Amino acid sequence: MSSTPLPRVRPRRLRETPALRRLVSETRLHPADLVLPVFVREGVSAPVPITSMPGVVQHSLESLPEAVDAAAAAGLGGVMLFGVPEVRDARGSGATDPDGILNVATRVAVEASAGRLVVQTDLCLDEFTDHGHCGVLDHRGRVDNDATLERYAAMALEQSRAGSELLGLSGMMDGQVAAVRDALDDAGFTDTAVLAYSAKYASAYYGPFRDAVESTLEGDRRSYQLDPGNRREGLREALIDIDEGADVVMVKPAGSYLDVLADVAAASEVPVWAYQVSGEYSMIEAAAAHGWIDRKRAVVESVRGIRRAGADAVLTYWAVELAEWIRNGDTE
Repeated sequence: MSSTPLPRVRPRRLRETPALRRLVSETRLHPADLVLPVFVREGVSAPVPITSMPGVVQHSLESLPEAVDAAAAAGLGGVMLFGVPEVRDARGSGATDPDGILNVATRVAVEASAGRLVVQTDLCLDEFTDHGHCGVLDHRGRVDNDATLERYAAMALEQSRAGSELLGLSGMMDGQVAAVRDALDDAGFTDTAVLAYSAKYASAYYGPFRDAVESTLEGDRRSYQLDPGNRREGLREALIDIDEGADVVMVKPAGSYLDVLADVAAASEVPVWAYQVSGEYSMIEAAAAHGWIDRKRAVVESVRGIRRAGADAVLTYWAVELAEWIRNGDTE
């Protein structure tokens, strides 16, 4: 017999079987912690596939109820709606039109959900402006922060009237949470919750999303979205938004910013979410389509990593499919 003493501490014991691994898992996935982003396009009668996002579509108003019902049946926490209008202008007028695509879609989704999940709406002008920026422009062609806040406040009221329970402020304007919160409270919408996209980075991973919303953007958004090299700034933005009254704060994208997500989660007094954005989705789908990775394992691992870093909920385009795997115990 070997004289070398055998190890007494054997962490592998707890990895021996699927049942043991499940019992001691530190990070669990649950359908209620997932939110499905949903695109709704004006002027179409059937879903339109998004080429750069395999498996994702622009829904019509007719197909939206079925999508919401499927999300509710899967046990998801919510759906986040994005509108794709037919007509755009410099001020993004369609965003505050009660009959604009996003506000109409919200009413449709609220009826279809029947309280089974949270209907959320993207509160930003980029889908509605002809220049593709997240705010209105000044005479020099720069995004005018304070003039944009007035538009956000008006959007907040229309989205609340349409039935949105949670407004996703994704424009990265200074003071946007305070402006929207004040407008909501003054109009009696004190129960409408605000989700602040606090640490939203100027990322290359948004490319497929811009296809999805048919963005008209020229140039970039680096003057208002965060520099990808800045970690402390992400936490600073989140703390400012919490101080202004945000009910939930967000880090976006997720996968390349897990350090920022962990920082925010450690400091935040409110729930912290993360958005697994279009580019993250499309990269895995493309690699899987070529047979380079195991699709299911990569999807599960990517979302689990986001949760492990501190996200209380994850916006992901795999939400419905992942929820089905979770319910079937198929995430090993």
